[in-house]
Amino acid sequence: MAKPPKKINLALQGGGAHGAFTWGVLDALLDDPCIEIEAISGTSAGAMNAVILADGLVQGGPAAAREKLETFWHAVSKAARFSPLQRTPWDRMNGNWSLDQSPGHVFFDLMTRFFSPSQFNPMKYNPLRDILIEHVDFDNVCGCAQMKVFVAATNAETGRVKIFDRAELTPDMVMASACLPFLFEAVEVDGVPYWDGGYSGNPPLFPFYHSTESSDILIVQVNPVEREGEPRSAQEIMNRTNEITFNASLLKELRALAFVKRLIHDGHLDPKNYRDMLVHIIDSKDLLKPLGASSKLNAEWEFLCYLRDLGRQRAQQWIEMHYDDLGKRDSVDLRAMFDGTH
Repeated sequence: MAKPPKKINLALQGGGAHGAFTWGVLDALLDDPCIEIEAISGTSAGAMNAVILADGLVQGGPAAAREKLETFWHAVSKAARFSPLQRTPWDRMNGNWSLDQSPGHVFFDLMTRFFSPSQFNPMKYNPLRDILIEHVDFDNVCGCAQMKVFVAATNAETGRVKIFDRAELTPDMVMASACLPFLFEAVEVDGVPYWDGGYSGNPPLFPFYHSTESSDILIVQVNPVEREGEPRSAQEIMNRTNEITFNASLLKELRALAFVKRLIHDGHLDPKNYRDMLVHIIDSKDLLKPLGASSKLNAEWEFLCYLRDLGRQRAQQWIEMHYDDLGKRDSVDLRAMFDGTH
């Protein structure tokens, strides 16, 4: 018998090229009639995926959304063909997706440590903006009745998260969500400078609490929370601190949800006034850990397709295992995640 469709809220992390893993997850969800996306929040690459998805839904439903996602990521790959950030021949021979040994990456990394974006990129060149404008009809996104969209950016002056709602979204707002301050100058929206949303909401969950019917939040996580062993080299330390930073806001929200859940279940809060949101996570587990942080800048089509296939497979497995949990229970043990932590 066909399973009845269930509505979910999607929360998409940012992670550069690793956002292609999220593309694969979305491809699987859109291909499954038993899943309906009521709302979506995204940061950086997650925000890019979110607006592409919304545009596609308006143009022709799930099938068009799947096609637009592939077209967008293929355009990203084409734009990166002549980038100096390329794998070395040795890495290609050994199937290593990392750019750690790439001369272009080493030079680029040094430049960002000694020069500000206004110094080494005074023309504010960002090919991703042109790709976004070319492939996304923002009138469709703003008028998307099938799905709510929330995009997160960080106010560079206050450090607080800013949520841009679907009805007002512009290319600048999405670019603000993806603005890494070491690479690009802050993106101004209404005179306010914004940086990457990963610093304050990666991805944000709170927009779902009072704006959706579904209590299910499915987080697509591309940044590893745990990594065994002490980072030793300067590069390892920098990469690990970035991972911790870009997961901090999500872990804080999950901890708060776990606390509210406990109070509701123990009878200290009235469920009529507080929602018991159900949390689910599709993550890359150990699949993306060996890739290294520099692979987030690797936009080779072969690599993006590899990530897409991983994401699609992981999503299909998740649906098979946890469809019955939707609307009933968490598929993540938040209490175990935070009890006894230091």
